[in-house]
Amino acid sequence: MQAYIDQLIQQGYFAGAPKETVYAVAMVLIALIVLSVFVAPLAGVTSWLERRVCARMQSRVGPNRVGPQGFLQWIADGIKNLLKEDLIPAAADAKLFSLAPYVVFMGFLCTFVVIPFGSQLIVADLNVGILYILAVTSLVVVGILMAGWASNNKWSLLGGMRSAAQIVSYEIPAGISVLTIIFLAGTLSMQGIIKAQGWGPWDWFLFHNPFTFAAFFLYFTAALAEGNRTPFDIPEAESELVAGYVTEYSGMRFLFFFFAEWGNLYVIGAVATTLFLGGWQVPPVLAPSNPTLLAVAEFVVFFIKAYLWVFVAMWVRATLPRVRVDQLMALCWKYMVPLSFLCLMGTIGFMFVPKDIQRIVSAAMFGLGVALLIIFFLRVGFQIRQAKPELYFKPHI
Repeated sequence: MQAYIDQLIQQGYFAGAPKETVYAVAMVLIALIVLSVFVAPLAGVTSWLERRVCARMQSRVGPNRVGPQGFLQWIADGIKNLLKEDLIPAAADAKLFSLAPYVVFMGFLCTFVVIPFGSQLIVADLNVGILYILAVTSLVVVGILMAGWASNNKWSLLGGMRSAAQIVSYEIPAGISVLTIIFLAGTLSMQGIIKAQGWGPWDWFLFHNPFTFAAFFLYFTAALAEGNRTPFDIPEAESELVAGYVTEYSGMRFLFFFFAEWGNLYVIGAVATTLFLGGWQVPPVLAPSNPTLLAVAEFVVFFIKAYLWVFVAMWVRATLPRVRVDQLMALCWKYMVPLSFLCLMGTIGFMFVPKDIQRIVSAAMFGLGVALLIIFFLRVGFQIRQAKPELYFKPHI
């Protein structure tokens, strides 16, 4: 994006304006476009898709009345929350109570500044991009603590304290798993990490060695826990805490918390795609020569890779029960933290292995991944044959 703006400046489009001002205004405008055109619809559509996917996996129907296949349900929910009364409990700390959902939303939204949708489709390619993401997402725990404390409700306070313990704990294995890739790429830049990989799966960091393969699953699990996703949704835990830290919220303030949760699913997938799956890289044979078409192709490749893991997160939510709080903390500190350190040290050691052996191991890991996919799809085919499902093409089913 900076190269494109530099080109416009050279052509005389912003004559007389300081270059720094042009950069600042362009970044703000791009950020607003990303928010209004991409982030908001994405979170809304994801909320509808999750309910439909979970319903199908659990032999239910899900929302199916507002629009074809219930697709307009997310718009109806948004309008409903806009029109609902915004209540603040009399005994609550009104200022903190009002501010908390926006702090949570800001922590989620700021991550899109450095997410590389393509080689040129990025708001700001910071040289500390991945560190920036780890930093701004920490705002979420601050907002949730504010919500729990300011509500003056014991269930909200317990939910906020649970969330703080959960997010702070799982940031450790997630950060260490990310560090394994930083060592391999030699950069903190999101674009630099992508360029350190190839377009083919055999050149992705996911299959670089057994330790990065394990680090990917450690990162994804820790990211789900940080996002308060089932089976790690104990801060909300309606069976224990009514609704946790959002118990006292209504209207749009209530929606902002879940807006951030649904949008955060894509952020999790986008970071995983950047670190482990080669990002936006398009096969050279299929890459269009036209810069605009190339940008579209890169965006489509990146989006599909990232949204695949959004679907996996929905799948996990639809199939696994909520864990207890002691099980959650034990999983992190007894297993995931030691395993993430093992992956880090193993990756560092693997970097000193001769290049020929590294290529052999990478090929073997890629073969293992292909074998696992084949076994998975054979099992899915078996289950489909046993279930004998029927396809419905009616608009409301």
